[in-house]
Amino acid sequence: MARTAQLLDRWGNPVRARELERELATPTLTGVRSPLSGYPADGLNPLRLASILREADGGDPVRYLELAETIEERDPHYLGVLGTRRRSVSQIDVSVEAASDDPKDQRIAEAIRDWLRRDELTEELFDILDCIGKGYSFTEIIWDRSEGQWMPLRLEWRDPRWFRFDRTNLATPLLLTEHGQEEPLPAYKFIFASIKAKSGLVLRSGLARAAAWAWMFKAFTQRDWAIFTQTYGQPLRLGKFGPDASDADKNTLFRAVANIAGDCAAIIPEGMAIEFVETSSVGQTADLYEKRADWLDRQISKAVLGQTATTDAVTGGLGSGKEHRQVQEDIERADARALSAILNRDLIRPWVDLEFGPQKRYPRIVIARPEKEDLKGLVDAVAQLVPLGLRVEASEIRDRLGLSDPKPDAEVLRSAPASPVQGYAPSGDGSAVAPQSATSEPVPPTPEDLLTDRVAENAAPAMAEVLAKIEALLAAASDLDEFRMMLVEAFPDIDIRPMVAVLGKAFVAAHLGGRASVENEGG
Repeated sequence: MARTAQLLDRWGNPVRARELERELATPTLTGVRSPLSGYPADGLNPLRLASILREADGGDPVRYLELAETIEERDPHYLGVLGTRRRSVSQIDVSVEAASDDPKDQRIAEAIRDWLRRDELTEELFDILDCIGKGYSFTEIIWDRSEGQWMPLRLEWRDPRWFRFDRTNLATPLLLTEHGQEEPLPAYKFIFASIKAKSGLVLRSGLARAAAWAWMFKAFTQRDWAIFTQTYGQPLRLGKFGPDASDADKNTLFRAVANIAGDCAAIIPEGMAIEFVETSSVGQTADLYEKRADWLDRQISKAVLGQTATTDAVTGGLGSGKEHRQVQEDIERADARALSAILNRDLIRPWVDLEFGPQKRYPRIVIARPEKEDLKGLVDAVAQLVPLGLRVEASEIRDRLGLSDPKPDAEVLRSAPASPVQGYAPSGDGSAVAPQSATSEPVPPTPEDLLTDRVAENAAPAMAEVLAKIEALLAAASDLDEFRMMLVEAFPDIDIRPMVAVLGKAFVAAHLGGRASVENEGG
C-alpha cells in the first residue's frame, strides 16, 4: 500500500491520514458552521437582491446561498423543475469500466461495483447535484478504516455556507474552520462539485441567480394578485337608506353590508335596500396576473430544463413535445457526464490511491442511460465474424451485454459439445458406433476433409485481407446500423477476386471428385 504522505490532491495539498479518519465539517450550533439559516428573501426588492449578488461576487456568498435555499422552499415551480433535473440524473444506473483486462484492474473495478450497489447512493448523488442550483456543492467523504482498509463509508452533504473561495482567484475552495479561519480543503476528503449554467466564476454560475430575479418579480405579481382578488373578488355591496333614516338605522345598514362579506347573511329593516355592483372588467384584469405568473414560470423552466413542454401543457406544434424531450435528454446527458467526471476525480481516484496505491490507469464510473442497441445483432455478428478470424475482447462484449466478470470459482456457461460426441464415429446408416479405444488407430481423413483443409490453406491470405478491412470498419462504426451501412458502401471496393478464384477451383475439384466417386461406385 502506498504511503499517504506521498500523495497529493489536484491542488498540490498532501494527504494526511489523520485528517481523513475524522469528520471535519460537522455543524456546530454556537460556532461559525451553524445549521441555522437566515431569510434574506423577506422584503426582497431589486436593490437588495443586487446587493446580495454583489456580495457573492466578492467572495461572501452566505446571503446568496440562503436566498437560493429560500427560493426552493417558497416557489413550487422552481422546486419541481430543479428536482426533476437532479432526480433524472441521480437515478441513472452507474457502471464501472475497468482500466484494463489485467486481473488486478478487474479486482479494483469489482470492488467499486460492490460499493456502488449501496441503497444510499441515489440520495447521496441527489445531494451532490445541489450544485446545479447554487453553482457548487461540497460533500465530505467519511472513510471506513474498521478493518485496516480504505473504503468510503458514506458521502455526507455539507452546507456550502461553511466554505469560502480564495480571494486571489475566487476559484480555489477553502474550508471555514471552527474558529472562523479559512483553510485549504484537506486532500482526498471532499467532493467539490460544480456544474455550471454559464461560463465564468463558480460563484456566478448557479441557476439560482437567474431564478432569483424571476421569483422576486413573480412574488410581486402574486402579492398584487392577492390584493386584487381580496378587493374585487366579490361584488361591491351598496346599501341605500331613505331621507328619514336615523343614525341608528344607518349603523344597522352598515353592519349588514359589512357582515355580508364574511357571513354572507344579514338582516335590515323594511324600507332599506342593498345593491350588489359587479365590475365587468374584473375577469380580464385577473387574467393579466395569471398570465404574468405563468410567463415567469416558463422562463424558469427554460433556464432549468431548456424547454417548457414537459412542465407546462404548452407545445408549439406537431412533434414539438418530442423535440423538447430531446432537449431535456441532452441536458441530462451533460449533467451525467459532468457528475461522472467529478466522482472519478474526487472519489474514485483518491480511493484507489489510498487502498491500492497510485496506478498508471484508473477505473472509471460511467453515469449514462443505456443507449438502445441491437444486442441480438451484436451477438450474431460476433458469432459469425469470430470464427473467420475477427479478434474481440471478451470484457468488451460482457460490458456491452451488461454481464459481470466471472469469479474464479464461479460456475460458468460453456458451449455445447460438438456433434458427433468425441469418441464415437458415425456409421453409414447415421447411428453411432462404439467408442474407439485409446490404442486404436486414428480414422484416416476423407477426401472431403482433405479438400476442405486445402481450400482453407489457399484462401487464408485473401480472407485475412478482407477481414482486416471489415475490422477497420467495425472499429470506426459507433453502432451496428452504422457498421451495416459502412459495409454496404465499402463492399464494392473490397477485392474478393482472390477468394473467388480459390473457391472456384475448390468447386471444380469437388465436382470432379464427386463424378470420379460415382464412376468408381458404378464400376
